[in-house]
Amino acid sequence: MQDTEHRGLARIRRLRPLRISTWSRDRTGRAHAGKPPRDSELLVASYNIHKAVGRDRRFDPERIVAVIDEIGADVIALQEADQRFGERAGLLDLEALKRRTGLIAAPVQGRGHGWHGNVVLFRTGTVTATREIVLPGVEPRGALIVDLTMPAGIVRIIAVHLGLLRHSRSRQVEALIAAAKPTDGRPVFLMGDFNEWRIGRRSALQGLAPKFGPLQAAIPSFPARFPLLALDRIVAYPADLIASVELHDSPLARIASDHLPIKAAVHLLPEDRSPH
Repeated sequence: MQDTEHRGLARIRRLRPLRISTWSRDRTGRAHAGKPPRDSELLVASYNIHKAVGRDRRFDPERIVAVIDEIGADVIALQEADQRFGERAGLLDLEALKRRTGLIAAPVQGRGHGWHGNVVLFRTGTVTATREIVLPGVEPRGALIVDLTMPAGIVRIIAVHLGLLRHSRSRQVEALIAAAKPTDGRPVFLMGDFNEWRIGRRSALQGLAPKFGPLQAAIPSFPARFPLLALDRIVAYPADLIASVELHDSPLARIASDHLPIKAAVHLLPEDRSPH
């Protein structure tokens, strides 16, 4: 989100009718996708790092790296990991991040870490293909698509940061659906800051529902100090690959960015049952 936390909270007050009760959430910040958790083979995560500027207005990339280390994900999508303007230089020390966490960044074109600020980090595996797409809308937005071969199986990761305008988000969802489906049947994980708190018919994300559902299985992640809005999402195709989604809520995460990270336990299907 580009708004300051103060403005975000003011906006929340104007949106009191939100149907927060439709989120299935327990005291640990966990939301279930409708099926009991199974033994997971992967932990995937999403984190809007707010250009490494924390709630205390300090630019502190090392603090972001420490939160990523806390999460312990096998794959994590970052948003706002590059400067927004100019050369869009990366804001993290990727070598230091690799030494501390074991995660490496999927390669992209250009000088930044990612594409329109989107970065995909993975722990063990091989990148077999990448694709950078420009998303429609008033603001400059994009998505990074990464095909990975990992010990647990083959996956497609789509890292995205959708726009602030609802009409733009609807068009961006259409573009993502067109680009998401692989030809080899590998599972797809779409994750990032969707900038959408609505559910039901009014949500700009409804175009995802036929494949990447259920969209109501989300937990509030913004603002970090007192999360009320479920802006950050992890969804999959097929949907039942996600056993559970949790908020990563630690004292450090509450100060390092204006968003809290989310993480999902993932159970990949055996190869002979991969979706086609």
